[in-house]
Amino acid sequence: MNVPMPLPALSPDESAHSERLVQRIRDAIDAAGGWISFERFMEMALYEPGLGYYSAGATKLGSEGDFVTAPEISPLFSRCLANQCVQVLETVSGGHVLELGAGSGVMAADVLSELDRQQKTPERYLILEVSADLRERQRALLQRRLPHLMGRIEWLDRLPDDFRGVLLANEVLDALPIQRFRIRGLKVNQLGVTWELGRLDWSEVHANAALEATVREIEFNLGEPFADGYTSEINLRLSQWIAGIAASMKQGAAFFIDYGLPRRQYYAASRSAGTMLCHFRHRFHDDPLINVGVQDIGAWVDFTAVAESAVAAGMSVAGYTTQAHFLIGAGIEQFLAPTNDDELASRLQMARQAMLLTLPGEMGERFKVIGLAKGVEQPLRGFSVRDLAASL
Repeated sequence: MNVPMPLPALSPDESAHSERLVQRIRDAIDAAGGWISFERFMEMALYEPGLGYYSAGATKLGSEGDFVTAPEISPLFSRCLANQCVQVLETVSGGHVLELGAGSGVMAADVLSELDRQQKTPERYLILEVSADLRERQRALLQRRLPHLMGRIEWLDRLPDDFRGVLLANEVLDALPIQRFRIRGLKVNQLGVTWELGRLDWSEVHANAALEATVREIEFNLGEPFADGYTSEINLRLSQWIAGIAASMKQGAAFFIDYGLPRRQYYAASRSAGTMLCHFRHRFHDDPLINVGVQDIGAWVDFTAVAESAVAAGMSVAGYTTQAHFLIGAGIEQFLAPTNDDELASRLQMARQAMLLTLPGEMGERFKVIGLAKGVEQPLRGFSVRDLAASL
C-alpha cells in the first residue's frame, strides 16, 4: 500500500458543513447512550440527509472532486460495458438497463452513446440515485450530451418490482456501511464511535451476536482464528441488499465493479488493519473521524460474501474476474483499433487511458468484476478471457 499524503486544509465552508454533521452525529451518540456502531457512523457520514458526503452538494468525482472512477478516466470503460449489455439484452429479448449510484452521469452517458451507436438502445435507462444533488448533475449532463434520448432515461427512488435486463453498479458496494471488529484475546469486539474530550473518538464494546457469529464463521472457513489485535470489517447488510436486487430481477444479469478480494485474501493474516480508506481531494488516509461529511469513506469488497449472498437469494454467479480481463473479454481492443480519421494524438491518448484501466499497477487487477445472473444461462463475454470464480 502506498504511503498516505498530507491532507489539505478544509475551506471555511467545508469546516462549517463538517461541524454541522458532527453535531448531528454527537446528538445520535447521546441518544444512544454514548456510543454508536461504526456502521451507524458511516451511514450518517455518507448519507445523512442534507449533510452526508453523498447527500450534500460538493463535487465528488473527477479532477475537482476527491477521487476519479474508471468512467471518468476513459469512455473505453463504459463502451465495453455497453458491449456486455448488448449480449444480455439480446439474450433476454429486450429489457432495460438499470444503473445504481450513477455518480456524475458520465458512465450513463457513455454506455447509452455506445448502445445508440450500435442501434441497441434499451427501452429504458433507469438510474437509482439516493442523492438529489447528484440526480440534478446527472440530468444536466445527459440533457447536454444525449438530448434525443432523454425520453428513455428515468430516475427511480427504489428498485423496480419487475426488472428484466442489465444492472450496472460501479464502485457502489464499497460505499455500503460496514461493521468494524477487533480481536481482543479470545473475544470479538465491535468498533464504534463515541464523543470524548470535545471530539469524535473510537471505542470498543463486546460484539453483538450477529457480528460475533459472522466473525467466528469466517475464522472457521479460514481454518484458523484471527490473531490478537486483528482488525477488519464486515458488511452485515450485504445479504439483504443483494436479496433485494434478486427479488427485483426477473431475468437478466447484474455487474458489480469494485476494488476487493475473495474472502481468503481479504482476511489474510497480513491484512491485519483491514481495508477501510478515506478519500479527500485525491489523497487517501485511514481516519474516518476527521473531515466528516466532506470526504469519502469506503472499504474493499469481500466478493465471496457477494457470491454467497447472490446464490442464497436465487441468483447464479456468472463470472468473476479482474477489470483488465473483463474489459478485454468485452472487446476493448475493437475500440482501440485505428480508423482512417483517427489523429495520432487521439490514438495515443486512448492508448494511455487503456493502460490506466488495465495495467496491474493501475486499476487492472485491483478492481474486480462479478456477474450475477437470473434466467441467463449463456456464458457472458466479459468473463471469457479468464474467469476466477473458482477462487471465491
